[in-house]
Amino acid sequence: MGVGFGLGILPVSRIPALFQLLKGAHRTALIPYVTAGFPSRRSTLDLLLGAEDAGADAIELGIPFSDPMADGPVIQGTSHHALAAGMRVADAFRIAERFVSRSRVPLLFMTYFNLVIQHGLRDFVRDAHGAGVEGLIVPDLPPEEAEELQAEAAEADLALTFLCAPTSSDDRIRRICRATTGFVYLVALRGVTGARAVLPADLTAFVKRVRALTDQPLCVGFGISTPDQARTVGRIADGVIVGSALLKAVTGVLPGKVPYAAQDFLRTMRAALDEG
Repeated sequence: MGVGFGLGILPVSRIPALFQLLKGAHRTALIPYVTAGFPSRRSTLDLLLGAEDAGADAIELGIPFSDPMADGPVIQGTSHHALAAGMRVADAFRIAERFVSRSRVPLLFMTYFNLVIQHGLRDFVRDAHGAGVEGLIVPDLPPEEAEELQAEAAEADLALTFLCAPTSSDDRIRRICRATTGFVYLVALRGVTGARAVLPADLTAFVKRVRALTDQPLCVGFGISTPDQARTVGRIADGVIVGSALLKAVTGVLPGKVPYAAQDFLRTMRAALDEG
């Protein structure tokens, strides 16, 4: 299982403390991404619990959006499936609350800013905190436009994570890292999410460049799909984020088998990270 904490009343996000704990244990964080409402609203909870049992240290729960700008075909497909089945933002809060009541690992929401605004920025943060969510990732919100969300997240003790691309200048990397209160999400490749056969040749140099500019935890996502890739990234980063490959592994699986398919896939990732 992942590194867990007692939940208590959740007065403060545990995400910064999680990375301190993992650093002391010389452990790379495994952070799966799960689309809320996929394969169904009911089976999402089983998928989240299966991911935790397989060794996840934190989990991203994606709230599906009809017009994503960073998602590749697999996550787009799962989002479309969930939306077509009636998945809504309020359902994501309910799934999160049910998971948090049974879990020991931090849960983050990942979604697009349009959904946050439609729900009401203050209400979204309040409802996320009330559901036990401990962090937010909003990939289409740059730090230059995030002041209001930063203030609300800070008030609710939610960690806020920003994305950093390989094309970012050093000045922009510094700005992103200053704005981040959870971990810095390093986008491994140029383009949308999705499993890739090989990692970008310049990934190590990119991680080292960001590492030289900040003390924030660095987690790498976009394109990591095999244990070998996870092992490689785990040697240079504080966390590995796996989304498309996990969702692909559970696509078409019978509902009762979903958590086991997730566990089988993620345990290979966890073992690779632990082997170093």
